[in-house]
This record gives sequence, C-alpha cells and structure tokens, in this order.
Amino acid sequence: MAVAAVLVAAGAVTVWVASSRPAAPPAASPAATSPAAVPSATPTPSPSGHPADTTAYPLDQLPQVDVYAVIPALPVDADPAGAFTGDLARASAERIPVFAVPGQAPVATLPRDHVYDGTTVPVIERQEHWLHVLLTGRAALPSAGNPGQVTGWVRAQDMELSAWEQSVEVDLSARTIDVVGRDGARERVADDYAWGAEGTPTPRGRSFVMMVRSEPSLTYTRGHPLVYLSVQSPTLDGFGGAPVAVTAFHYHDARSGGISNGCLRLGPEAIARLGQLPVGTPVVIR
Repeated sequence: MAVAAVLVAAGAVTVWVASSRPAAPPAASPAATSPAAVPSATPTPSPSGHPADTTAYPLDQLPQVDVYAVIPALPVDADPAGAFTGDLARASAERIPVFAVPGQAPVATLPRDHVYDGTTVPVIERQEHWLHVLLTGRAALPSAGNPGQVTGWVRAQDMELSAWEQSVEVDLSARTIDVVGRDGARERVADDYAWGAEGTPTPRGRSFVMMVRSEPSLTYTRGHPLVYLSVQSPTLDGFGGAPVAVTAFHYHDARSGGISNGCLRLGPEAIARLGQLPVGTPVVIR
C-alpha cells in the first residue's frame, strides 16, 4: 500500500498520518472519569425537534469532514459519557451538508466515501428531521483549543440509517475491554493492555471505529490489524511532521500499563476480535 494511503503508528504508540494530506476533492476520495454509557436503541425518532430544512445549499466552498480536518465551527461533544441511539448513518449522496446547529447554514460537508473511511457515523440524538452524529477530525489542535471528539447535525433526509449490533467499552481503571451486544451481553476481550502515559493520555468519552486496516510495514503490529478511532490525542497536535494524532487499538509486544502516546496496545486475540468490528461501531472509553 502506498505511504500516502495509510495511517501509521509513530514509535509504536499513537497512530499518525505518515504523509501530507491528499488534496481534498469536492467529494470523497481519506476529562473526567464518569460511568460508562450503556448504549440503548431508539427505534423511532423523537416526535419533537427542529423543523425540517429542505434548502439546496451550495457545498463547494465548505470544508470536508475527514480525519485531517480542523473545523472550528464543529461543536465538541458536550456529553462524552452520553448514550448512543443504536443507529448508524451514512450519506445517501456523494456529499451532504453538516450543520453546527439545525436551522443555520451548514459549516462542512460529509462525503459518502473516503479513503480513510470515517463516513459511517453513530447517531447520538435522533429527531424526526435531524440526526446528531459523531464525526472524524477536530475542532481545534490541542495547542490552540479543545481537540475532543467532534459532532455535527445532519438532515435525516440526507442519510441512510442502519442499526449497529455491538459496541466497545474500555475501562482504563479496571483494565478491561468488553464488546457489548445490543441486548447488554458482554464479551470480555482484554483484562490487561497498555494505555496512554500521563503526558499523552488516552482520550476518554464516546467515539467510534473510523477504519480497520492492516499495514505490513508497521512491523510492531506483527501483521495484526489496526482499529483506528474517530478521536485524536488530547495533548499532541501531530507527530514527526504529520498533521494528525489518531488514537487506535493495535497489537504491540509491550502492552501493559500507562506507557503509550495514547493508543491502546493489545494482545493478538484481543486485536483480532476488535478487528472484526465494522466501521461506525460505537466505542466508549472511561
């Protein structure tokens, strides 16, 4: 795989982009500890909510939501311990508008497809005409503002919905990682692993699986897949000239305690299991 098309882990700890950002085409081309949120399905939209907006907005001048994006207009998740609705959303067109607030002009676009995925997104609030979703990218770099998990509003009319079947819950204090079914059934995936050191902590809160890839050139993974998340480092703008600091689950021989730059280092069985999860799968780290 070409270097420009892969996200790599620098120093075998936190995942980074190994090359400069590819030109963004008009359409797709790539805290405090609190109790974990138990995802709960919302089978029908809320009867209340913001009114419909059927405006055909011009999109060419708007930034694209992707792993490289820094879009200050996008809100950071105000309830990182909150629940998910049980829905996944994907744009029904080549690109669709993303809003910071329903009823105002859009601030970004979401592509249907992207080389680094991240376009199947979990819904955190569902209304009749609007969906509040988690997104990839950042609203600010850590050196300049809040780099936490970003969100946005999309119109229900612009999205295709599906249901997710499993989520992931990570408890840093208990050193456990569970795959949780919609019925609440838990599958213990790991009871020890490595997480971020004090100066480069693993970001807490809700996020989602952005991409799952194997990269043979990253020899420390020993051929196992990397499971990249939507959230990035709370302390690092980037690494080695790369503009992003993406968090991921990945294999590493050294995998116990607070020793990484933010990534979650796992054993072979654990990363093999998480590597089976589809993109968009909700993840909660507490």
